[in-house]
Amino acid sequence: MREGGGWLSRLGVAWLWAVLAFLYAPIVVMALMSFNASPFYQLPFAFSTRWYADLWANAEIRAAALRSLVIAATTTAIATALGCAAALALFRYAFRGKALLQALLFPPIAIPWLITGTAMLIFFFGVGLGRGAPAVLIGHVALALPYVVIVVNARLASFDPTLEEAARSLGASPWMVARRVTLPWMAPGVVAGALFAFAVSFDQFVVSYFLARPGDATLPVLIYTSIRKGFTPEINAVSTIVIGVSMAALLAAARFSNFGGRR
Repeated sequence: MREGGGWLSRLGVAWLWAVLAFLYAPIVVMALMSFNASPFYQLPFAFSTRWYADLWANAEIRAAALRSLVIAATTTAIATALGCAAALALFRYAFRGKALLQALLFPPIAIPWLITGTAMLIFFFGVGLGRGAPAVLIGHVALALPYVVIVVNARLASFDPTLEEAARSLGASPWMVARRVTLPWMAPGVVAGALFAFAVSFDQFVVSYFLARPGDATLPVLIYTSIRKGFTPEINAVSTIVIGVSMAALLAAARFSNFGGRR
């Protein structure tokens, strides 16, 4: 039994490494090619930061990157504030339709973004808003909000309300209870939810493609249009940076919250 279990365990580990290699090998190759001096990916590999220097000198890419960062930061602030308020309401209060509202948090995550982008485009033109920065921002907040609510709500699931009752019985004001008891407990979930919101917004292509006006493209949209015009190694460089930022945000989110379990 022990020998069989060991064999199965090694097989499972090997399979896991094979899956990870399949997922990450293209990303690693792309990142390596962003440091290759040859514009045609010739080997042997010759290390160079030429494409990053060209990328920094590209005013269009810098403007798109700054636009994506501003939209992502604004989306994070709005989605985190609204999501924390919604999570607290779902945690504290029992009301009619609560289970339905909680269930409705998941379809925006599961529905393909192509469908969501098309629906948002039709809706915004129907209400007279049209395409532009406000529409992009609203679309990003709508996509990021469920992540914040779910992560913060999962963190609150392990919170003991008697801690607040004990603080109030000792004479603490509602503001002091929130500042000294509730918010510190929520903090890992809030940070994780904010990082998820930032990653979702910064990476968002479909909704940005549908809702952004010509000339106001975000970085993912600019990467897509640049590839259509003609691929250059600068795309490897900017894609490596985008993936690095996104993975750092998601890894930080995983570090700050384990979705309701004890840290």
